[in-house]
Amino acid sequence: MSTADEPIVRLRHPGRWVAAAVIVVLLAMFVHFVATAPKLRLDLVAGYLFEKSIMLGLLKTLQLTVIAMLVGVVLGTLLAVMRLSENPVLRAVAGGYVWLFRGTPILVQLLFWFFLGTVLPQISIGLPFGGPDLVSWPTNTVITQFTAAILGLGLNEAAYMAEIVRAGIGSVDHGQREAAEALSMNPWITYRRVILPQAARLIVPPTANQTISMLKLTSLVLVIGLPELTTTAQLIYGRNFQQIPLLIVASIWYLVLTTILTVVQNRLENRMSRGVLATTRRRPRARPVDSQPLDKTIKADPAGAR
Repeated sequence: MSTADEPIVRLRHPGRWVAAAVIVVLLAMFVHFVATAPKLRLDLVAGYLFEKSIMLGLLKTLQLTVIAMLVGVVLGTLLAVMRLSENPVLRAVAGGYVWLFRGTPILVQLLFWFFLGTVLPQISIGLPFGGPDLVSWPTNTVITQFTAAILGLGLNEAAYMAEIVRAGIGSVDHGQREAAEALSMNPWITYRRVILPQAARLIVPPTANQTISMLKLTSLVLVIGLPELTTTAQLIYGRNFQQIPLLIVASIWYLVLTTILTVVQNRLENRMSRGVLATTRRRPRARPVDSQPLDKTIKADPAGAR
């Protein structure tokens, strides 16, 4: 039987040290390769990192990310509310939207919006079923490259945001909605002031992940020729044939932006979970049950013995 004076023998894990040594050696080899490989042209990477066209492409990437996410969040929230509605028509429309946009590749959707003018030359407002048009515009004038990119990215994102918001709303206790109805709140005020603020704690983390994913998905607008970051890098290496250095430049900026968004995401998650953590800390601890035998307790208390 062990005593308190015996030394604690820690288990040895030689496999961990071997794995760590292998990883360190591989990292050292990678750093040495990057520093000594002349064909990587690190001087060219440094020269193009803040080049004007690269900066303009970076700005276009940020614009696409912000606008597409705004479209996705607003429309996705509306679709989530429609899917939770008691109206079967609203539920069917929202379900069909999610089915369609989640079931087709985003690359196909981008190309569809970009080439919509080939089958719909004019976008018009007028009487339905062949009635006269009141106002019309050329489709290629309305749906430009930037608009096609926003439609492709934003409408696709709305389908995923609808499921995220629906799951967050479903996590709110049903009694919250009943309490709001008891206070004579209409459904819109109930969602805006009661349901959505409580669901936000579960909606914010996946939304932040979707934002980071959207930042990288903007590179797909390369297929419609919109000069964002990746397209700009491709246009430059199409002239000087330095593909790898320009792709490294684009990768560096994507890494910088995703790192910033990750820091913001962590701060948002910590802020949203403060109430839960505070409640957990204030929860009283259970007192240990007195292990003293019952007969000793009775003897120590004469009044109890009588």
